[in-house]
Amino acid sequence: MRDLLKKSLIFMMLTMSSSIYADINAGMIQNSGATVMTEKQYQWVNVPTQFISAKGIHFAYREYGQQHGGTPVIFLNHLAAVLDNWDPRIIDGIAAKHHVVIFDNRGVGASTGEAAKSIEQMADDAITFIEAKGFKKVDLFGFSMGGMISQEIVLKQPQLIRKMILSGTGPAGGTGISTVGRISNWDLVRGMVTRQDPKVYLFFTRTDNGKAAAKAFVQRISERTENRDKEITISAYRSQLQALKKWGNKTPADLSIIQQPVLVANGDYDRMVPTVNTYDLAKRLPNSTLIIYPDAGHGGVFQFHQDFVKQSLTFLAQ
Repeated sequence: MRDLLKKSLIFMMLTMSSSIYADINAGMIQNSGATVMTEKQYQWVNVPTQFISAKGIHFAYREYGQQHGGTPVIFLNHLAAVLDNWDPRIIDGIAAKHHVVIFDNRGVGASTGEAAKSIEQMADDAITFIEAKGFKKVDLFGFSMGGMISQEIVLKQPQLIRKMILSGTGPAGGTGISTVGRISNWDLVRGMVTRQDPKVYLFFTRTDNGKAAAKAFVQRISERTENRDKEITISAYRSQLQALKKWGNKTPADLSIIQQPVLVANGDYDRMVPTVNTYDLAKRLPNSTLIIYPDAGHGGVFQFHQDFVKQSLTFLAQ
């Protein structure tokens, strides 16, 4: 009974977290090809959701930005996240200069299939999506769990990756990664009790600066009011927690073989993936640049989105 109550609370919070601020509508565009949306000037608030099929999975994705913006930037999302959990300021900021593509993992949001139970499988699925789009070379932007997926992708298919941006993440076997689920579940319940999006607690510090940044972030991710993505299911969330636990208990990979330039970023007080992992990751990567934002947590790049976009554009242009 106690376990059932806990699961019910978590499910309620997962489905409430976005609907507290915005209604979810279901008007998505079906597309089986690799088309860049160029007919009008799209922003994250109105870019259509498309679908592409590969290996039995219908991947939901959004794509826009500069058609001739060089190497496409593929965004890889965090635990329990769907398309609408991305910060519009970061997506729009990078799309101003680059061709950006954001997709739902298998079994997450509007993508079909059974959610992967390992980071390695998520990486394989991401590679499947990238290849289905016909991209020969991409840049990766991985946030949190997405940063772990990014590491696996570049280890599996190094020739596919030009550059990576990794935020709020760490290497396999990193400090506290195997117990991310405890913090996440606690703050999901905490959010329900206080009627706030749990990311207010998970991504930001409880200082005045952190609280203000959290409020602004939640407002931004609620700006899209039509054709929003489906929320993650409780079963997919549990599968992701299994994947994170296995990743956290895994023997660290030899990241010294990764020669691609990598921008590594985080806040100085990350409760979810402790900031010590950010320093460790940057040390393990031979061609890395490190950014640590002050008085900031897991979502430091969202708190300092203006500077982060500027730094990211400079990095990608080099």
